[in-house]
Amino acid sequence: MRYWWVNQNQTYRHEIAGGYLWSPKRKSNGGINPYYESMREVSPGDIVLSFADTRIAAIGIARSHCYECPKPAEFGSAGMNWDAVGWKVEVRFAELGNRVRPADHMEILRPRLPRRYSPLLADGRGSQAVYLTEIPSPLFEALRELIGSEARQTLGVADSWVQADTAVDTPSRDVSTWEDYVRDTIERDATLPETQRQAVIQARRGQGLFRQRVSFVEKRCRITGVTNPEHLRASHCKPWRDSSNEERLDGENGLLLTPSIDHLFDRGFIGFEGTGNVLISPVAHTPSLERMGVRTSERVNVGAFAEWQRRYLEWHQEYVFLQSRRSGHQ
Repeated sequence: MRYWWVNQNQTYRHEIAGGYLWSPKRKSNGGINPYYESMREVSPGDIVLSFADTRIAAIGIARSHCYECPKPAEFGSAGMNWDAVGWKVEVRFAELGNRVRPADHMEILRPRLPRRYSPLLADGRGSQAVYLTEIPSPLFEALRELIGSEARQTLGVADSWVQADTAVDTPSRDVSTWEDYVRDTIERDATLPETQRQAVIQARRGQGLFRQRVSFVEKRCRITGVTNPEHLRASHCKPWRDSSNEERLDGENGLLLTPSIDHLFDRGFIGFEGTGNVLISPVAHTPSLERMGVRTSERVNVGAFAEWQRRYLEWHQEYVFLQSRRSGHQ
């Protein structure tokens, strides 16, 4: 279990009521924001403290890993400069009756603040640069005592959820809704010839022309070694929803994977370097990966990829793979 602090002044009521966290993937200038990258490290069962209007206003339990999702429509004018697609994590929040004001308790909290990525300034004001950041156990324990029984109750619920493995499946529903919207847009595009339109739509499920083209490049599942086409899916490296129509049909934007490996790759629990090294996300459940045929106790190389495949795999590593790219640690 890890502990997270989220500053939600602009979007507090939307995220608390909707039961989620959402952030852009990058700054408006395209640079990496360490507080957006933190989204990629959250796991089901983690505790989230919500800070708004100078107080800790709610406490929550993460119910999913991070996944790619469009900016919520209910944000309206909030974050007008944010990208249209970002990161989302499902969180079950409970608003607090005892809303602690950290500035009133800095003699206790100040020595426990992290050296880097601190959510609070030395005087107890919230850092305006922060969205989501991990807080160390001593700081959380001090805040837990200040909050009282509401925090202890949430910790008990989180423990039971982790033991019962109650992560929600909302990501697949959100992504499906998003892809349905993209598909409808393609179907209404009068500039596309009918044959190309159908090929692009079929590529969403790894079928048709896209699958044929992937089969020219790949002959087996890189992880399991399965070669029987009946047991393989044509999976996009740069997801269908993010690709141009040309990229959606590009065989070098695809891998042939067994269904379980396709799931792990699509959700960012595994990735590939261009050299063929297999990447394992630090938030992945390694016993499950082992059962699916992914060796996690050793460095695995599945063979080098072609030049254009490497470019798509780099995109996957940059925007799908669940590992923070921020430098250094707290």
